Amino acid sequence: MAASRKTEPQAGELGPTGRPFSAFPDPEPLMEHGPARTVAVCNQKGGVGKTTTTINLGAALAEQGRRVLLVDFDPQGALSVGLGIQPHDIDSTIYNLLMERDVTPHEVLYKTGVNGMDLLPSNIDLSGAEVQLVHEVGREYVLGGVLEPLMPEYDVVMIDCQPSLGLLTINALACADGVVIPLECEYFAMRGVALLMETIDKVSRRLNPKLTIDGLLATMYDSRTLHTREVLASIVSGFGDKVFHTVINRTVRFPDATVAGEPITNFDSGSMGANSYRELAKEVLERWRQAGVDHGG
Repeated sequence: MAASRKTEPQAGELGPTGRPFSAFPDPEPLMEHGPARTVAVCNQKGGVGKTTTTINLGAALAEQGRRVLLVDFDPQGALSVGLGIQPHDIDSTIYNLLMERDVTPHEVLYKTGVNGMDLLPSNIDLSGAEVQLVHEVGREYVLGGVLEPLMPEYDVVMIDCQPSLGLLTINALACADGVVIPLECEYFAMRGVALLMETIDKVSRRLNPKLTIDGLLATMYDSRTLHTREVLASIVSGFGDKVFHTVINRTVRFPDATVAGEPITNFDSGSMGANSYRELAKEVLERWRQAGVDHGG
């Protein structure tokens, strides 16, 4: 007899984080759009699921009727590739928007295959911006300045940061309202979090007092291994309620969706991965609602 597999814990049960799981309500539909809440998806360690989270959380928020803008702020351009855009084929990118005064955001904007979700793409040119911005006045605020005209048109702006704590990431944090920190359930992922938290703290004290941590997201979780269960338990023990209840399981469907250039919510709509990001979108919106953030939630 085949055992039935439950993909999501039920309300009241202990979820993977060891805390009682509460089902998150469907968010209220929005009567009007904007101004956007800006979220930096940030971790200086590579390969922890930042781009996967930006694409799929963005798509899940768009499914909830939110107008979403994704900003590819990594010179590797993985976010653009993950949405089916080849970086070397692009004429104008976020780099041109940062460095050339006559370029407008709408010249760089791409419509994605997801209704209600747009993209500001990136490619290797962006690696030059870090060097060029060093000599700019107010260099930490350049990204915020170029995104400002788009804020009234969207409900959520998500910035996919590069795996470093350099000037590009500082720009993202300086214009963000909140930070989502994807953390791989693996020992080395824990080691860099203290440095990241220190950076976020410095940015909030010196550059951006409104910056808050929206949550830490456990990714690449595999309940079959003791190691990932122990790492997740230590993340929850260290950060408590800052850790999202929703946990993203390890699955081959994420790389498959990237190769197809689609969010998993389109590529394999009924999959466990797609449903996890839908649940995360509801949890994020509920957190914003409880925090009194009206334009996102």
